[in-house]
Amino acid sequence: MPRRSIRLSAVLPLLAQHAAWRLTGFPAAGRGVVRALSSEDPTARTMAGMLLTRAGRRAEPLLREALAARHALPIVVTILADIGDQESRPILSELTQDPDAAVAGAAREALRVLDAQIGRPRA
Repeated sequence: MPRRSIRLSAVLPLLAQHAAWRLTGFPAAGRGVVRALSSEDPTARTMAGMLLTRAGRRAEPLLREALAARHALPIVVTILADIGDQESRPILSELTQDPDAAVAGAAREALRVLDAQIGRPRA
């Protein structure tokens, strides 16, 4: 399998934004992490998704904001389900009818994940 190089120029700003957001709670820094979900760099996209997922509930307001703006929808929908954001159910239900098949499919899968989480305590 060929090795893929990591472009530090794409990852370092993301890590700085994440650190600033986690340390200060400053929403603008968190929005930078969310914006990285649509980065051209696949490593930055993956890392942003992992950082937001690990942030859990703290990331929910930023992800809901991205959801409303239709930013990086398939991955935002997936992360919301992974962190167990039951409050997003109404919009996820609407998105199951989205004309974009990737968005509709992600929304259906997110609802299945949320259904499986009912009754389990959240972290």
